Amino acid sequence: MDRRHFLNDSALGFSSLALSSMLHADGFAAERSTESNLTDGISHFAPKAKSVIWLFMRGGVSHMESFDPKPALNKYSGKSISETPFAYVQEPERLKKVRVVVVNDANGQQRTKIYPLQIGFKKYGESGIEVSDWFPHTGSVIDDISVVRSMWTTDDNHGAQVQFHSGRHMLDPRVPTIGAWITWGLGTLNENLPQFISMGPRFFDRRDGHYLGPAYDSIALKVDPKNPLDYAKPEGDITHAQQRLSFDLVNQLNSLTQSNYPNDAALDARIKSYELAFRMQTAVPGVIDFSPETVATKTLYGFDEKETRPFAEQLLAARRFVERGVRFVQIQHGSGAAGAWDQHSGLKKRHAELAKQVDQPVAGLITDLKQRGMLDETLVVFATEFGRTPGSQGTDGRDHHPYGFSIWMAGGGLKGGVAHGSTDELGFHTVENPHYVTDVHATILKQLGLHSHHMEIPGYKRLDQDFGHPIEEIIA
Repeated sequence: MDRRHFLNDSALGFSSLALSSMLHADGFAAERSTESNLTDGISHFAPKAKSVIWLFMRGGVSHMESFDPKPALNKYSGKSISETPFAYVQEPERLKKVRVVVVNDANGQQRTKIYPLQIGFKKYGESGIEVSDWFPHTGSVIDDISVVRSMWTTDDNHGAQVQFHSGRHMLDPRVPTIGAWITWGLGTLNENLPQFISMGPRFFDRRDGHYLGPAYDSIALKVDPKNPLDYAKPEGDITHAQQRLSFDLVNQLNSLTQSNYPNDAALDARIKSYELAFRMQTAVPGVIDFSPETVATKTLYGFDEKETRPFAEQLLAARRFVERGVRFVQIQHGSGAAGAWDQHSGLKKRHAELAKQVDQPVAGLITDLKQRGMLDETLVVFATEFGRTPGSQGTDGRDHHPYGFSIWMAGGGLKGGVAHGSTDELGFHTVENPHYVTDVHATILKQLGLHSHHMEIPGYKRLDQDFGHPIEEIIA
């Protein structure tokens, strides 16, 4: 076994949280493509953004009750799709692979009935973009946001969470996520902090690096200053000075061994990993210590309400990490295997509760970044794996719907006050400017100064669809 493969395999077993970061910094996790000509911190061309805050709503947010109003649902409420003008839609070229097959009952009648809108909409800002009454705070910052109402994907179950992050169907061989590619391509801005952080629940795929190696997996973090990272606290009652002595002793012993094996990169990487772990024990808790923040800032995010505080803490932590140079902060909202946003029943009540949890913190993040002059260099993404059906499931829910849904992005050199793409009048199919999920990835990479078609390594063939196409219409 060569050293690089030894390191990749061993990283999975090390309790030290830092080894993967050190493997990345030393370039042991995977060989980069000679074509890409990437070095740490060096983009292919001048970037407009430095970091990404990725907010993912697990379960499938209803696009029709959030950012894509469809009053026709009320007009045709109770009718089957076949009783509307939208029974058959000619999909754009890129959607022909995912043509809808309508399920009929024994009598040949379509079982799904159109379910009316469960919430009203208002126009916000100078742009006049309509936003659901469940997201009034997000509406207040809509002039800083680009809404994309024409997303599509191919997985109709919650493996679509994997697909949105990686671009590949969950049944395909696993490939790196967008966070892993960015970390691989750009490297570190702060050697004392992990460069790819994940907060919140993950279920279908808890790895990111895959064939890039475990060095590019995200580091799971909790907003708990006493124990933010697993294995970050020393065992037993030991002082900082005693721990420093322990590290020094281990380093001396390793150095003696290294003199006998001067070309052993694995040993060198492990020595450095202990040093980084030691530094992180101080640096990471300091970032999620919110005592230096003003009461006004905490109120802006929603610290003073029990429903909003958990997500507010994660988003304020995200801002503080990005402020200190972390490249990619991934925050997933919605517990459970499928995700809390998966409302096959009780949609009105549960979507209202979940929107309450995230709406003010998200708007607070946008406002805070803008006030600090950070929004221009920080790209914020608000996404979900798919939308919900225009028809009902049962009496008061909606099923999974991959053929048309909405996401939004803000900052990082993107336009604000833009609503791009559209679905038909029922929110059934994307009919204008369709965008597969990797178009979001390609847009992010472009704003970070990276060519998506150069983001690959020898021996691993990526599909053309994996790369995506930047959404030029929303780029400033």
